Amino acid sequence: MTSDETAAGSGVKAPELHRNLGFRDLVVYGLLFIAPMAPVGIFGTLDAKSHGAVVLVYIVATIAMGFTAFSYAQMVRVVPLAGSVFAYARKGLGQGPGFIAGWMAMLDYLLIPAVAYLFSGIAMNSLVPSVSRWVWTALAVVVTTALNLWGVRAAARVGFAVLLLEIAVLGVFVVAAVVVLVQDGSQRGWLTPFTGDGGFSLTAVLGAVSVAVLSYLGFDAIASFAEEVTGGSAKVARAVLFCLVLAGVLFIVQSYLAAVLEPMSSAQLAAKPAAQGSAFYDTVDASVGSWLHDLVAVSKAIGAAFAALAGQAAAGRLLFAMGRDRRLPHVLSRVNGPSGVPRLAVLLAAVVTLIAAVWAARRDDGLDRLVSVVDIGALTAFLLLHASVVGWFAVRKAEGPPVWWRHVLMPVLGAAVTIAVIVEATSTAQWVGLIWLVAGLMVFGVQRSRRADSEV
Repeated sequence: MTSDETAAGSGVKAPELHRNLGFRDLVVYGLLFIAPMAPVGIFGTLDAKSHGAVVLVYIVATIAMGFTAFSYAQMVRVVPLAGSVFAYARKGLGQGPGFIAGWMAMLDYLLIPAVAYLFSGIAMNSLVPSVSRWVWTALAVVVTTALNLWGVRAAARVGFAVLLLEIAVLGVFVVAAVVVLVQDGSQRGWLTPFTGDGGFSLTAVLGAVSVAVLSYLGFDAIASFAEEVTGGSAKVARAVLFCLVLAGVLFIVQSYLAAVLEPMSSAQLAAKPAAQGSAFYDTVDASVGSWLHDLVAVSKAIGAAFAALAGQAAAGRLLFAMGRDRRLPHVLSRVNGPSGVPRLAVLLAAVVTLIAAVWAARRDDGLDRLVSVVDIGALTAFLLLHASVVGWFAVRKAEGPPVWWRHVLMPVLGAAVTIAVIVEATSTAQWVGLIWLVAGLMVFGVQRSRRADSEV
């Protein structure tokens, strides 16, 4: 029995969130989490892996993630609740898979903000070296947590201003890059971002896609606000799809410009792994000037902190939903009256991300350790999301006769892409994901045993 059913049976109203978000607010949260200039950090890696066909990589990655966005759009209409994939898998597959989906998504939602906070700390430390990066990291956590506790609407307003700043900086880069290309021409061929600069390789492109899809993680956080949107769940579905397409367009444009301005060939980048991380910045320095480098760095520092804000808010909603269903301590489902925010859930998410981010900020290899494990939880949850669509529409036929291309073909293709990305993940990520999964199965087993005992 769910907490909602228990509440109904006892005459006590289940905890609810306030509905005060519009379509624009949902898109803001999604784009903040993704970050409009997400390719900056991995441009060099993708360029080297794909043999220069970095734009083709992002086109394929956008299409691949479109399957997951489509599955979210199907299920959010059926289950317009804050738990996102936890609620969807519970509806389409049952209590056990639902818990595991929420448990695996929790790994992603709690650690991705930690990575974003660390990015912010690193960027600020590069601008102000006298202040340790862990101090900047902790400060970012404190500021964004305060905004999240203030209220989802207030945080969305501030986030919108930050998003405008990021898009403005991206616009400055696009204009500056076009001016340079008109005056001086390109460093590579105009079509090489699509075809490669050293011969086309489908295997190389697909290998790079497995890295590029990780840039999109975060658009799914929009579904976590389904209980706080005005106008119905259809608005959430549109926001999920719109956010993914818009992010794909932004990624393609900036990657194309950086690729044709890149003075090094993809083979040279592949031979110099140390140069891959700064390849985008080095290209900007060489073609435009250091002033734009600094502007992009500041934008990334602020943008990363607010990407973490969106992630922290989504994590709080997931903990709230699992607490409301008594899969986590029920106290996490408490909602603050004036703000309409599940404060305890948000604070717990903030504490976990603070510990992880500061720990990583104080280690030389902290970023690598975090990045290697953050995505496996989301990918496993995506897999159960696709299965939920098939389970609800095609197996149970709960909405009548299924539309086979919509309810079977699309989620099966999405599941295939997700499995391929999981296979390409590092062994460290796979082991961490497996250990977290086993721990979740044990927790669910204990909960099930206790419930069975209580019914005797």
